[in-house]
Amino acid sequence: MAAPEFETLIYAADDGIATITLNRPDRLNAFNSQMMADMIAAFDVTDADDAVKAVIVTGTGRAFCAGADLAAGGDTFDRRGEEDPIRNSGWVGDIIRDGGGRLTMRIYESLKPVIAACNGAAVGVGATMQCAMDLRLASTEARYGFVFNRRGLNPEAASSWFLPRLVGVQTALEWCYTGRIFPAAEAKEKGLVRSLHAPEDLLPAARALAREIIDNAAPVSVALTRQLLWRMVGATHPMEAHMADSRAIQARGAQADVREGVGAFLEKRPAKFPDRVSKDLPDIWDFYPAHEFR
Repeated sequence: MAAPEFETLIYAADDGIATITLNRPDRLNAFNSQMMADMIAAFDVTDADDAVKAVIVTGTGRAFCAGADLAAGGDTFDRRGEEDPIRNSGWVGDIIRDGGGRLTMRIYESLKPVIAACNGAAVGVGATMQCAMDLRLASTEARYGFVFNRRGLNPEAASSWFLPRLVGVQTALEWCYTGRIFPAAEAKEKGLVRSLHAPEDLLPAARALAREIIDNAAPVSVALTRQLLWRMVGATHPMEAHMADSRAIQARGAQADVREGVGAFLEKRPAKFPDRVSKDLPDIWDFYPAHEFR
């Protein structure tokens, strides 16, 4: 499959790994409506391509993403009379959905595991978009900041749902109340970041983690596991998880991957899973309210 081209990012896929590189280095990869649209479209590509089994998101230059593009100054977040057709496509009733949230809702629905390789400054939406990703690795030179209150705003990108689940309410409140910039070491200590790496080792470490998944796990099972763990974070009773687990086990138990996985284990050989996410992913959610918001 030919690599698609985007205005604000570089997309590359090889050996099962798709890499989405935010690419506005002259603006420190600042987020605008075009980047939102490009990233959503890139996740549509990764979901549709069975050759892609894991996704890495990183940035060009010295920043991961320095937050929203503030080129419009104080009017940046004023939606009255706005003439941005991409942003205006997000109206729901009398509310226009924030661009970061439209992106994180798309990441939440991803069928492939998503790894953040935070190479530098991650501020505002540059930090909140990572909260919807599954595993976050950071350069030792990375910095984070949930700076919204310092700009007269509130947290966005559904981070009020994601962030406390990652680091706890107290830490989430401190970071958001103060809006301070903090080092990657603090992000790791508090659980936002999985591991720290020298800048030159960051992408190799992210790819090694992706390979650990790709080389050993069934893609359909990974997609189901991603859905189960993220959706059940918000479940009100463990019975919801039990019913979802049960439907998934019942569906997967009748598919070819399980026969191959068990057979490979008994025969002490690597498994070659035949099922494909595009056509073999079972729908286990018809008993449970859908979470399809994009």
